[in-house]
Order: sequence, then C-alpha cells, then structure tokens
Amino acid sequence: FHSSLMDPMLEDFRAVAETLSYHEPRIPVVSNVTGEVASAGTHTHPDYWVRHVREAVRFADGVRALADRGVTAFLEIGPDGVLSALAAASLPDTGTVVVPALRKDRDETVSVLSGVARLYVAGVDVDWSAPLSGAGARIADVPTYAFQHERYWPKAAPAALDATGLGLASADHPLLGAAMSVAGSDELLLTGSLSAATHPWLADHVVGGMIFFPGTGFLELAVRAADQADCDRVEELMIAAPLVLPATGAVQVQISVGAADEEGSRELRFFTRPGEDFDAEWTQHATGRIGS
Repeated sequence: FHSSLMDPMLEDFRAVAETLSYHEPRIPVVSNVTGEVASAGTHTHPDYWVRHVREAVRFADGVRALADRGVTAFLEIGPDGVLSALAAASLPDTGTVVVPALRKDRDETVSVLSGVARLYVAGVDVDWSAPLSGAGARIADVPTYAFQHERYWPKAAPAALDATGLGLASADHPLLGAAMSVAGSDELLLTGSLSAATHPWLADHVVGGMIFFPGTGFLELAVRAADQADCDRVEELMIAAPLVLPATGAVQVQISVGAADEEGSRELRFFTRPGEDFDAEWTQHATGRIGS
C-alpha cells in the first residue's frame, strides 16, 4: 500500500469504491492523506479512497494537527501499541499521553482498564460505567490530599572500613566487620562492633528498658561462623549471659572458632567488651558447636 506498486489496481479499486454509499463522519476525522482535519465531503468521495491507497501516509502531520488543536491525550484502538509509539515519537517533549487500548501479550480486560486508568490520571473525563459494566465494581471516594508519608526503614549503618588494609578479610555480614585465621592453627576469629546507632533495628528488642541482643542474633552469627569455617550446620548453641547494648556507644564482638576435631566439629565462643575500652575484660555470652 501507499506506493507505486498499487498503480495497477487503482482503476479496479475506484470502480468498486464508486458502488458504495458514504456518509459524513459524526466526529471530526484527521485525514492521513492531507495530515489535517478533513473538511466536509472529503471522506464521502471515491477519489479520496483511491488517493488513500496510493499516496503516502502523513501520520506524523495528523498527530501534530491534533496537538495544535489542544489534544493532549491519545488512545490507540487496535490489537497492539505500534501506532502509540509512533504518535509519542511525533510529539517529543510535549507531555502528551499516548495509550494503547490493547497489547498482544496481555490480557484484554487488564490492558483496556489499565489504558483507561492512565487516561483518567492524565485528566481525561472517563465514563467508568462503560468499561466496568457487569464487573461489580463501584466508585469509591478517596482522600483529595497527598498521603501523609512516614518512613519506617531503618537508617543504613555506615559502611565498614576495608578490612584488607588491616591484614584481615571482610566478614561479608551486616553484624560483623572482619574475619581472620589464627596463625599456626586451624582456628578462626570473626570480629565486629554492635551499637544501636549502627544497627538501629536492634533498639526494637527492649526488655525492662534495656536493649538486649536477641537470641536469634547469636544464631545468625553462628551460621555466619559456620560458613566461614566451611561447615554446613549449627550443632549446638547455648547462651550463658545476655548481651545488653548500651544506649550510646558500642560493644566489640569476637567469635572464636576452634580447630576441627576428628569428626569435623568446631567449638564456638562469643565474646564482647565495651567498644572504647581496649583494656577491658572480655565477657563470654554464648558457646556452641558447628560441623558438617
């Protein structure tokens, strides 16, 4: 169509077109032949349809003609969204909304309702009784003001320093900072720092006005220690003393992983001390065993 390849059939096409009865459109129609809103009589003459077969499609001109008349929303009625993409490309940087009614790879009902909803959001007055007929849906009043937003996401902890610069390996865990093997042995050591400031979700575990490190936290650390030691399970975990986090400041954490015995089992020990006191005694909070 729309090329010289149509020339051999134009007279036969005209003969058929002249046998048809035409009526004036009930709504304004943009001609793809002229790229303008068609005047009276344009679409009711057989010659127009002969020209339509042979001449170029002035689609972009037609879209711009509608935009010049104040049209700000377009709805494509067809099996897919090919023309929607062309229309949007014809009106770049104008804020015009172009919506396909159907998409070949989507459910028809969902596609149509989504398209109508996009038009409604763009300010088009929609008669919802038509697309929702028989669906049992109803129009509900919603607040006309912006929702009052309140964030519940905890603030991210500051990024830990690169442990490799200290001769350690990264622990790759949000509760720990570094891991290392103990020279001359098969033992491992994992270290870190805990505080309500760097791990604000811990402050939600309050008992009697004090922030307690949860028992599941010890289990999580035991699992990470098992991963570091190439073990696949936590065989035993016993909490001997609760770990209370200070309201301000931090605690240093060390997890000692013993050498493997004949069965591949390793002993775990959990220690902490005040974060700023490097001469303080370590407190043991839990023990356990990991293995494969």
